[in-house]
Amino acid sequence: MWLEQMPGYSLPTLAVWPQPWYEAGIWQMYDLKLRNDGSLKWYKAFVELETKHVKSDVYDSYELAVEAAIKRNTELSEELANLDLSISEKESLLLKIEKDVTRQSRLFGEEQLMLSEAIRRHQETPRPSVNEILLPDNCENILGSLMEILNETPYINFVRLKKYGISLLRDKGHDWSTRTKHTKQTAKYFYRERIAAAFGLNGAEHWGKTKSNIREILLPRANQLLQLASVKRMLDEAEQQGKKVVVASGFVFWFEESGNVGWIVKEVSYSDAEKSGNTLWKKGTILSKNHGRIVVLPYVKENGDLVQGHTKNAPHDGKAKPRHSKEYVELPYEILEVDLMIGLFGELKYE
Repeated sequence: MWLEQMPGYSLPTLAVWPQPWYEAGIWQMYDLKLRNDGSLKWYKAFVELETKHVKSDVYDSYELAVEAAIKRNTELSEELANLDLSISEKESLLLKIEKDVTRQSRLFGEEQLMLSEAIRRHQETPRPSVNEILLPDNCENILGSLMEILNETPYINFVRLKKYGISLLRDKGHDWSTRTKHTKQTAKYFYRERIAAAFGLNGAEHWGKTKSNIREILLPRANQLLQLASVKRMLDEAEQQGKKVVVASGFVFWFEESGNVGWIVKEVSYSDAEKSGNTLWKKGTILSKNHGRIVVLPYVKENGDLVQGHTKNAPHDGKAKPRHSKEYVELPYEILEVDLMIGLFGELKYE
């Protein structure tokens, strides 16, 4: 296909970020483009060849794709300044760009961290031997590819072998003789299965609920961060500066004064703030009227209304224990740019 025929070709690109190409098992770059109606939309990115044709801008790993995206976004930072817009329009557009890129980076970055933790948790899980594997009839040629996947993720119950155009379900033991649908949708399920199955969950179930369950499973491990000397020092410095809430990668360090509890870990919710048209507010306060384990950060609705940050429980947790009205707390918060919570995965490197 010619470059001029690509969707969004003539629209200005203001940022980029990778997304998984589920069917291929690799990562494809996407361009965040400004449409004629003033809205932003993600389009697949392509690389122009000498023949004026194009090829997909793809990467073998998320890490390589992110490295390329960060470099490209630095180059694109001047594009906004060159647009024929007022200062206020540019400021508003910049907030939307930051929101869209942050949402993408947080979404896929979190999933890759979950995958790393999934694999780490099963380092000692026994790997099957070649002789234990039961395959579909006349499919002996797929054994090598299947074994390669099982050696990395021996806990999965569904596998997709793109090279051979076949997807299989695990029955009892190491029985992989059951074929299943080999489609775009099941390609997405395989991507998710490599994460979910490690935690006893199903990659084909509701993905938002599955990830919420994984965050709950990881929360006790998050509390281990509170025992590390470097984190204690960081939180002590925050407290001395009057900061009672520190946000980092899906978790919140929360200083609970009532009952002399001190620092605890809560989960942060971005879902409301990231609905279409809403923008996360980087400054503000969180008003806590209960002891909910989830913290909703302040955000601005599309109509300009500011929603106060607050605490709550997850839908299946039941109602959060209320605070007495005299114990309501309104606290400023700080969002750390450093990905502190990566210490939850692999080794707790901050010790």
